[in-house]
Amino acid sequence: MAAAGLNQCSGVTRRRSRNVQRLVTYGPFAWSRNPLYNGNFLVWMGFGVISGVFWFLPIVVVLFAIEYTLIVRYEEGVLESIFGDEYLDYKARTPRWIPRPPATHTRGETDYAEAWRSEISTFMQYAALIAAFVIKDFA
Repeated sequence: MAAAGLNQCSGVTRRRSRNVQRLVTYGPFAWSRNPLYNGNFLVWMGFGVISGVFWFLPIVVVLFAIEYTLIVRYEEGVLESIFGDEYLDYKARTPRWIPRPPATHTRGETDYAEAWRSEISTFMQYAALIAAFVIKDFA
């Protein structure tokens, strides 16, 4: 889910600033307004299940609930101020978290190389999790 969303939005929406160039409403973003966050949540839960560290799962739920509630609230305000009615229409037809098939399907631009470069910090998090679980198995 995260990879599919990343491929659709490319690096143009993955910014830590208000400089957003376009509103992505196609691909996984037509199913949910936050497919990258949904995918990240599932990856972290998967690490917990695969590693057998089940006490980690409720921690992931709480951390993601707090972190992404704050992030999404901020991002939605930015998108509303930049895109106005276009974003409000998208927000009205697309669920925030639980994916739902869209009424219509559209395609958009994709820059795969830029998209994957924009996710370096996410890949580093995954590497750190894998390392922690490998160390756990040897300890």
